[in-house]
This record gives sequence, C-alpha cells and structure tokens, in this order.
Amino acid sequence: MTALRVHGGRPLCGTLEAAGNKNAALPLLAAALLTDEPVRLENVPDIGDVRVLLELITAAGVSVSWEPTRRTVEVQARQVSSRELPAALYGRLRAGVLLAAPLLVRVGEAVMAPPGGDVIGRRRLDAHLEGLEALGVQVDLGERLRFRAPRGLRGADIFLPEASVTATEQVLMAAVLARGTTRIHNAACEPHVQDVARLLVAMGARIEGIGSNTLAITGVERLHGASYRIGSDFCEAASFLALAAATGGDVTVRGVEPEHYRMIGRTLRRLGVVLEAGPDWLRVGPEQPRRVVPERAGGMPVIDDGIWPQFPSDLMSVTIVLATQVSGTVLFFEKLYESRMAFVDRLVAMGANAVICDPHRAVISGPSTLHGMVLQSPDIRAGIALLGAALCARGESLIRNAESIDRGYADITGILQSLGADVERTSG
Repeated sequence: MTALRVHGGRPLCGTLEAAGNKNAALPLLAAALLTDEPVRLENVPDIGDVRVLLELITAAGVSVSWEPTRRTVEVQARQVSSRELPAALYGRLRAGVLLAAPLLVRVGEAVMAPPGGDVIGRRRLDAHLEGLEALGVQVDLGERLRFRAPRGLRGADIFLPEASVTATEQVLMAAVLARGTTRIHNAACEPHVQDVARLLVAMGARIEGIGSNTLAITGVERLHGASYRIGSDFCEAASFLALAAATGGDVTVRGVEPEHYRMIGRTLRRLGVVLEAGPDWLRVGPEQPRRVVPERAGGMPVIDDGIWPQFPSDLMSVTIVLATQVSGTVLFFEKLYESRMAFVDRLVAMGANAVICDPHRAVISGPSTLHGMVLQSPDIRAGIALLGAALCARGESLIRNAESIDRGYADITGILQSLGADVERTSG
C-alpha cells in the first residue's frame, strides 16, 4: 500500500495529453476474445483496472502483448482454455463481468465470482442477466455466477431495465454472434459504448443505431481481427480541468473530443468556470469568476447527474471539491449511487462548509479554507476528489490507499508534478 503526500496551496499550471478512456479500454479488451485473430488496441491507459483485466485474460489462456509506454495492446485468443478464471481477480474489478459474453461465445460457458470494484452504492446485474437470458443464456446465481448457452445464442427484442453501460456492452458482445436479429432498447449511448460498437463493426459485426438508445444487430457467423484507437477519457480530462479551476490554475488538456464536454462545460459554468475550446483541446484559464450562478427563477442552484448525455456521475465528487472553492451555495443531487456522497464528511473535517442532507444530496457553500489532514481514498472518484482537496488545502495532507486512484488515473503523481503540484508517493 502506498500513499500520496501533498503540500497544498499551489495552482496547477501546464499542458497535458488526455489518456485513453478507461471505460472503453476494459470492454474493448473483453471484446478481443470474440475472435481467434489478433486485435490491436491503441491509446490504452496504463492504469490498475487495465492491468487486472489483462491478468484475467491471460489466465484464460489468451496471448497478450502489452507495451505500456506506447499505450498499445495486442490480444490474440487463438484458443480460450478456461471458462472459470481466478475469483481473486474478479473481486478486484467490476468490469470482469464483461468476460461473460466472450467466454460464452468461445467455450459455451462462463463461471465467475461476483464482480468487485468501487463501493459507491448498489450496482445491480439485473440488466446483464435479463439481456443475456433473452438471448438464450441460462444463468445460475450462487457463490459463483454461471452462464451457459446449451442451445447457442439467438437474437431477441430486448428492453433493458436501465440504461446500464456495461449491460449494453455485454448484450452487444453476445448479440453480434447470435443467430438472427437483436434489438436493444433503452441502451446506454456513452462515447465508450460507441467505441465498443465501432470496434465490433471493424471486426465484421453488423450494428445499426450507434450513438442512439436503440441498437439493431444482425448476427454474423464469425468476427475477424482489427485495429482500433480508443477515444480520450473525458472523465480524466475533466477531473484535471476541475482541479485547475479549484486551485486557481491554468491547465490545457490536448487530445480531447470537445463535443463530449457540452454538459460538463455547462455544469462548470454554473460554478463560474468557463472552458476555452479548440479543435482538440480544452483549457481552464486563471481568470475565472468562480462564483455560483443563481437560478433565474430563484431558489438554490442544483447540480445533478444522469445517464448520457447528462452530467456524468463519475465527475460529481471532483466537482463538489471545486464548489468548496467558489463563492455561493449549491445543492448536489447524486441520483445514481447512494454512497457516492460519503466522502463529503472528509471535506467537512478539512474545513469545508458542507451539509450531507441524505445519501443522495449535499449542500456546499464556499469558498472555504481547507486544511491538510490524513485521508483514506475509498474509491477512484472520491480518491481524485480528496487529492484535489489536498491540493487546495493549507499544509500537508497524506492520502492513503493511493492504489485506488491508480485504478483510473495513469501516473497521477508524475502528471501532478508536471503541473507544479508538490506531491510525492510514499509508503502508506
């Protein structure tokens, strides 16, 4: 276990390159098992979750060639030798459940431990189970999750109970090799879901409606190899832009798709932070109002999240930290996960003027002077938020369990140091 030692009070300044999208890299690596030919992925982030998934894939007998410095991975599943992979690895990664469809296709069965990952609230598998069952999969729930398709996969008309990102990706991977036609209604349409669909098309799948909430898939007999470049991670990039604003800095992120930031930019404007945009870059400059914009009709301003294209839940935590450093009062309403707000009590201990109303809502009034303290990172997004609070705080902070941040942010220490932060990694 390691920790991050932070001396706060320095504005973040500089330029960085956006990393590949974490939430695209994981399902794309799983999709590579759907063919016995090589699949080459570019712009793969070197983060903890990618490393764990590559361990799972390797444990299945699949050949993996990874060059972290060049951000490329080549996967060739000439044969898949195991249908049951190490439970300990599944317990470290929620995205491990995405191997169910590829294992079903390749070996007819998938046996796995319940997925792990961040504890941010109830994260049901109902949409996965209902979607796969509609395609002819038999699901047995117990200590292990067991998926079987004794009669093969067949197309179906599916309405997902929620617009789940991973369930949409799961059903999509199964449907492309099912007999007949599948329609997925209430599908998630985030940029990383679109990446999965586009890789599958590059591999020979027939998919219509990419980018919409209804996907139409015509099953094919086999898929072939392909090369694909993963899009940039808008949550990672927006995290650094929010932290730049919170510290009064000046940060430019290059290699982004500005159209992904429409709602993000609108939400930051509510806090008096304006994004400058170019063809492939975004900037938070140092001269920002940093004042909450009131509601036109009166009442307390509200920042809430939702499914794409609404404001992403993964950015709520870091935006709450930004709100502690701007003038005014705002209500945050986290609609998706009942434990996302739990970290706010640590901000209160650091000096933030905040009230946790219930598991889904918190009121933040700023600006607050934060002071350093010893903190424990509970998950990826709360971890980067607490790290941001430490960057704003007076004095020294120690953030333990830094590995939780590493799961979603590559070389976090090196990037922050390049932006002028006084941060170092130490033993926990």
